[in-house]
Amino acid sequence: MALDLKNLSFSRQILPLIAIVGLLAAVAFILAGLPDRELSEPGREPPRAPEQLAAEARVAGSGVVEPSSETIQIGSALSGLITGLYVQPGDRVGEGDLLFTVDDRAVRAQLREAEAAIAEARAAIAEAESARNTAASQLALYRNVEDPAAVSRAEVIRAEGEATAAGERLRLARARLDAAQARAGSARTEIARLKVRAPIAGEILAVNIRKGEYVSTMGGGGAQPFIEMGQTSPLHVRIDIDEEQAPRLALGAPATVSPRGASDKQVEALFVRAEPLVVPKRSLTNSAAERVDVRVLQVIYQLPETNGLFRVGQQVDAYIAAEGADQ
Repeated sequence: MALDLKNLSFSRQILPLIAIVGLLAAVAFILAGLPDRELSEPGREPPRAPEQLAAEARVAGSGVVEPSSETIQIGSALSGLITGLYVQPGDRVGEGDLLFTVDDRAVRAQLREAEAAIAEARAAIAEAESARNTAASQLALYRNVEDPAAVSRAEVIRAEGEATAAGERLRLARARLDAAQARAGSARTEIARLKVRAPIAGEILAVNIRKGEYVSTMGGGGAQPFIEMGQTSPLHVRIDIDEEQAPRLALGAPATVSPRGASDKQVEALFVRAEPLVVPKRSLTNSAAERVDVRVLQVIYQLPETNGLFRVGQQVDAYIAAEGADQ
């Protein structure tokens, strides 16, 4: 049967067809947009209280692993070009080991000038001492002459003036020697300051400079430290306890600590100290229920040796017994 276009009605035939097609498209779109409700394992294991505290009063907190010495940020007292870099992240250094050097050519030139001035001042001292001795001997000779007519008064006055002048030249030469030695000592101090050494024995955590870079003295604010280091044996963990929960905390009780997302790997950490100052919360866990407008009590614990389970800067979950809980 042929389609009669002349008797085709838009309202009775075409419009219902368009509505049916639109309805089918809407159903297909809705079905395609439905979420996948298939159950799957979580991406990481959520925090879980240890068995011994599961039924007891407890305080929970999050923390960050840090060196037992805390992180030491090392800069340079003087600006200049990095001429030598002797450590890399992961290196272990002893107290006083050389970390990096800054260009010291200008200071060494000042040292050479000061050493030349020292040599010149010593020669001037020797000359002044000789002149003083000669003038003193001449003056003594004039004064020991018994015949007043043999030596005139003018010659005696001249000899006295030469002796005094020689003494003044000697004092001036000695003062110049002291000044030159002070300049040399200052230059040696600056050279030593251009060799940056480890303040303690520990591990290099980060190196943010490269040989050949020009560095300025570390300022305040967000200035990046040139090298970060610390004592990583043992490791400490700094746990933040919300100020609302701090009064319930049993100070001195051990803490059960696990890496973030690995609550099945729990270790017992020993209490070290509690920081006396309550500070704004800075260590964030990115939890949707987390409050950032609180202050926290920071409690320091010592981690046991775990063969790499914990590393500096790693976030951890911690549970500590509350006051009144069975220890």
